Amino acid sequence: MKLTVLAGTFFRMQRRSLSQLLLASAIAPWPTYLAGQTQTSVSVNDLPPLEGELTLYLGRGEGGLYENVLQAITDRNPEFDLNVRRGPTAALANAIIAESKAGINRADLFWAVDTGAIGLIAAQGLALNLPTNLTNQLMPEFRYDNWLPISGRVRTIPFNRQRISGDQIPTDIMKLPDSNFQIGWAPEYASFQSFITAMRIMEGTAATKEWLTKLNHNSKNYAGELGVVMGVERGEVDLGFANHYYTLRLKSGKPEARVDLAFTKGDAGCLINASGILTMKEDETTINFMRYLLTKEVQSYLSTEAFEIPLVGGIASPEGLQPIENLSPPEIDLTQLADLRPTLDLMRELRIL
Repeated sequence: MKLTVLAGTFFRMQRRSLSQLLLASAIAPWPTYLAGQTQTSVSVNDLPPLEGELTLYLGRGEGGLYENVLQAITDRNPEFDLNVRRGPTAALANAIIAESKAGINRADLFWAVDTGAIGLIAAQGLALNLPTNLTNQLMPEFRYDNWLPISGRVRTIPFNRQRISGDQIPTDIMKLPDSNFQIGWAPEYASFQSFITAMRIMEGTAATKEWLTKLNHNSKNYAGELGVVMGVERGEVDLGFANHYYTLRLKSGKPEARVDLAFTKGDAGCLINASGILTMKEDETTINFMRYLLTKEVQSYLSTEAFEIPLVGGIASPEGLQPIENLSPPEIDLTQLADLRPTLDLMRELRIL
């Protein structure tokens, strides 16, 4: 009860903080947006005001922090009416596809917490192409024609530093099941399934099946990846699999936590996935709304409060995470992660799900 109240107070405070930041910037003049900008974060001062009405389908996630971003944008733009439909990302993606087949176009924008859902919409030909003066703000490896990555999350290996040292952990994810480590995982968690999908695409189904089979005999199950990180910190297991921000958030509230991060190199174990947005409406307001999500104010907020990785230039990585250029993620089209069904079938065959 107390934790719920405190969390609500925290998010209300953060919403006011971001709104105040964006509103304070509004006293500056509105210069013309520079079409030639590349890989650079811009300020909200560089954007025109938003006017009119849009409907956004928003995948649930990040403890309400995405909601804070939307509130700050609408607070800054009093002539802008944003209608938001909230729900699980996969459910909203399926709703958009079903509505399209029925000839109904309710959603103008779709902000998804994972790229698998983005891929489902793109595969239906519903995502419109974006202008290069928008997509070129992103780092080159995160530029796509018809959707916009907003912030990233890297797969990591959180480990208990009192039980093992980082140099004992293989930098090849495929070698980890052959170790003698006690391992925690959350196979029902969507990010874990995207990670396994990336492994299946990169390594093949047979190698992935062998990896899962071995790991299934030497792992402790958790309901989610925050649970994995907490289990590692408590010493229930030596290490686990989780997105980076769960460890950073734990350490932010508990600096003495006995958990650190290890990274693999060039494989699915170091996959950088992303939240992202796409538009199904060819309209200047939709594009300008998307520009807001790449501003230095919003990107800095997501980095400092959500511990997510900025994908535009000039914004510092979350505290406690090495810069993105020091990581070694695999080269993979993130929309391929929409090919989730074979992964689920494989995990069910092995009785992991």
